[in-house]
Amino acid sequence: MTFDRAFLVGLLAAAAFPALAQQLESFDLLQFAAPPGQREKISGGLQFTEVRGNSYCRMAVFNSLASSGDPVADFDREWANLAKGRGTTTPTPPAQTAKLPNGWIRSDATAEEQTASAGRYRYRLVTFTGNGRRTAAAGMFNDEALCGTRVDSFFAGLTPLQAVSATTGATAPPTAASNGFAFTTTNFDDGWTATEERVWVRAVNGNATVLIHHAQPDIRPFNNVDEATAHVWNLLVAPRYSNVANLWVRRSFWSDGGPFGAKHFAEGDLTDKATGKRVHVALHRAGNGLRWLEFIMPSRDSFYQRFGVVQPQDGTDWDRLSSVANCNRFAVAARDLPGKWKSSSGAAVEYVNIYTGNSMGMASASSTTEITFHPDGTYVSVYKGVDGANGVNRYVGETFRGTTTVDRWEMKLTNRFKGATDTFAVQFEAVKGGRILHMRRGTVEELHLFRLP
Repeated sequence: MTFDRAFLVGLLAAAAFPALAQQLESFDLLQFAAPPGQREKISGGLQFTEVRGNSYCRMAVFNSLASSGDPVADFDREWANLAKGRGTTTPTPPAQTAKLPNGWIRSDATAEEQTASAGRYRYRLVTFTGNGRRTAAAGMFNDEALCGTRVDSFFAGLTPLQAVSATTGATAPPTAASNGFAFTTTNFDDGWTATEERVWVRAVNGNATVLIHHAQPDIRPFNNVDEATAHVWNLLVAPRYSNVANLWVRRSFWSDGGPFGAKHFAEGDLTDKATGKRVHVALHRAGNGLRWLEFIMPSRDSFYQRFGVVQPQDGTDWDRLSSVANCNRFAVAARDLPGKWKSSSGAAVEYVNIYTGNSMGMASASSTTEITFHPDGTYVSVYKGVDGANGVNRYVGETFRGTTTVDRWEMKLTNRFKGATDTFAVQFEAVKGGRILHMRRGTVEELHLFRLP
């Protein structure tokens, strides 16, 4: 189980304990004594995990981001982005703050939480605000006897460092997620710039900012589209703003695409807690399973001028809104590939007699492709498939071994079918905790792969 920043649920104060006499190391703007346990890089940070039976201790440090200049606002923003983005209903706990001699302000808090999958556990999170930056460290544990002293010692030994080049003010450019991938920013020809951040991709073009959220809140309990949209608004948008006015949650109509292609939309005028600026925010999702897009504009007029008027019923050009999701694209480097990647797909069709309505049987097909990229530039690709009708199946399989050459948006694999070299258009899509590797070879082959543990 990876301790991703999006796992953070809460905060509350804890007493300071003397740090153990260990060798110090640093990560981004934090210096610390590494706790015991397995070390691993995670999305935007470094994690240490120790497991003994059913007991576990997880501690992590994270990359810094631009600060609002207000420790309370920084705390609220971390809570809103990370905890509320997960859908938790735990109230935001108060944090104990203390001024540090090097110009930083420390906020420290702990909260208890319980879920069906993880049971009962504690989260502790410390944030540091200063020098135009904010940074954080977190702990998650379920055994006080095993973990309590270790967690206290780790957090007591945290020391924020002075940034080499500090950027002051809330308008500082966002910090890209440092997750080990070579490309975290893409500049598009049409003026959009996409930057991968921890819980979303931030797309900017002129006065328009769009957050392409990784979170996918569960809206299955809601029968009405507007109720589902309001639920997601309260989870993804509302916690980071205040003083809402002119809020409108649009109902969806059959002409928008039916229940599986529902057009979710809500908008309102709000105050950004982090900057204090008055902005117009719109939330949109175009269809089942697609990303939630948060549009941030100076005003409603500027939003409609840029993206078109959203009509109460028919007539909205939804493509102008939903097309921004295409900004979640990042180039691929050779160093990103080593490891196992897997793609799977399937389909089924049931045939019915048009005269009697009786079933005439079913046909189905499914396949998996697993590609192992090696650091030396070689690969092994294994394809397995099955198709059939009415219980009669046919099984196929193929294994290829060759070399890999990748140049940002293009990949060549040698020694494919009958020794041919295949050229794929490739791109990464950022998701929570990692990337999806998309590979397309015209209309012949299309793979959407995720990295295996």
